[in-house]
Parts: sequence; C-alpha cells; structure tokens
Amino acid sequence: MSKYRKGRINDAVAQELAIAIRELTDPRIVDRLVSITRAEVAPDLKIAKVYFSCISDEKEVAKVLKGASGALRRALAERLNLRITPELIFCYDQSMEHGARIAELLEQIHASDSHPAEDDE
Repeated sequence: MSKYRKGRINDAVAQELAIAIRELTDPRIVDRLVSITRAEVAPDLKIAKVYFSCISDEKEVAKVLKGASGALRRALAERLNLRITPELIFCYDQSMEHGARIAELLEQIHASDSHPAEDDE
C-alpha cells in the first residue's frame, strides 16, 4: 500500500470514529469529552490502533471504548468503503501531557534566564 493511501485511510478512520463516538449513548462516555487524536491502520487493514484523549479518567473511557468496539467497527464499515474493516484497539494518547510538561520545563528555563543570580555582580 502506498504511503499516501495509508495516510488517507488513517485520517478517514480517525475522522469517522470521532463522529461515531459522539453518537454513542453510553452514559459513562457521553459527558467525558473524548477526542480521537490519530489512527494507525496496519498495511493489511486487519488492525487499527486508535489513539484518544479525554479530560476525565482515561482507564474508564478505555474500558467503555473497548466494550463498544464492535458497534464502532460496524459504524466504520458503514461509513468507509474498505475491503476489510479493521479490528479496533484503543490506546490513550499521552502526547498532550507530554507537551504540557515540556512547556512547563521551558517556562522554568526561561524564568531562570530572565532573573540572573545575585552572585554575578
């Protein structure tokens, strides 16, 4: 599969799953503000790793998404014209926390540079 086609499939899977998750009626996930950050579909289209982020408890959301994976896979099959609809594996995306931590560290470095030590004089 070409790199361009794989990228398009990854984007389409992520976009359609984001819509399908908003349509879930499970009360444990309705108010959790879940967003799909990216999807990585295997070259043979059998498995898709779907990365998500949320504001609340990620373990509870992961459990709900795993339980709803059959319904989400069926919705994906209806929306996308793929030869094989991939099995969905949900993983929590920690990139937002990682980015926030890096920003915090950079801010600390910037603050220490703007206030030179008293010993320099």
